[in-house]
Amino acid sequence: METSNTEENQEHKEVNDNLAFENRLNLSELQQNIVNVKKELKKVIVGQKEMMDLLIVALLSNGHVLIEGVPGVAKTITAKLLSKTIAVDFSRIQFTPDLMPSDILGTSVFNVKTSEFEFKKGPIFSNMVLIDEINRAPAKTQAALFEVMEEQQITMDRTTYTLEAPFMVLATQNPIEQEGTYRLPEAQLDRFLFKINVGYPNADEELDIIIKEQALENTTKIGKIETIISGEKIIEFRNLVKQISIEENLLKYIANIVVNTRSNSFLYLGASPRASIAILSASKAFAAIEGRDFVTPEDIKKATIPVLEHRVIVTPEREMEGLTSKQIIAQIIEAVEIPR
Repeated sequence: METSNTEENQEHKEVNDNLAFENRLNLSELQQNIVNVKKELKKVIVGQKEMMDLLIVALLSNGHVLIEGVPGVAKTITAKLLSKTIAVDFSRIQFTPDLMPSDILGTSVFNVKTSEFEFKKGPIFSNMVLIDEINRAPAKTQAALFEVMEEQQITMDRTTYTLEAPFMVLATQNPIEQEGTYRLPEAQLDRFLFKINVGYPNADEELDIIIKEQALENTTKIGKIETIISGEKIIEFRNLVKQISIEENLLKYIANIVVNTRSNSFLYLGASPRASIAILSASKAFAAIEGRDFVTPEDIKKATIPVLEHRVIVTPEREMEGLTSKQIIAQIIEAVEIPR
């Protein structure tokens, strides 16, 4: 408990320190709300600081998140808890090999009374959508998500239905080497702002998890979480994040990093222009959380690996040597000169 209070005091101190900046944008409300959201999540979640930070950045950046890890490391519960802190509609879809596109998007049903077909909306029509084990559904079902993730709309029977903002997909998946899973198409991976890899907790964290579980008694994990932000505020904060300024030399820095992924001999597939835009959006959100209305090279570095890691493909030769996309991206970041 003492450690938790220390962390909380440190976050409040960071808020106060950052507010000392003479910002042209007032980020104090955004910053304080984010501190409160993290405080709620920490009531249940132990450790996983990076995952919480990236989820919040994605929320502010209008992006979707793919969370990968073995079963039981709090992927699903973290996504559910985050949705509880926001006063918006939430739906959960369990992906299975027999799931059809209509099970997600909805379908037209004949109404006997009116003698007309009516469109019955599927579970994707929500604000925050948790897709559990996304890699257990085949390509046909995965393809059903392309339009809604990119354009936040669905076209059915020549009619386009626009989803209500804010809209965010939180998808979990088990590592690809486990049985009964399908590899996600590159076009779909490119639509996720971040891929977050969740590992096992250490011994101290494991003990803390057990202690918190014992302390629950008759309450549920979800029941301990309070709602902090309204959907309208999220939209307002997203518009505020877009106004964060970034110098032209830092835009060139982002472009140079992404272009280097396309010419790197260790990579079979480089990052798309969508990745450059994702780094820009995420770095602005990182700056806003720190209470700054301008982007620094450090913000860009924080965003680059989680944005690019799932968008590039390592050559088979380097993969056999044990090199990962994360390591190669880190090398590219070190090789690209930081603007002064």
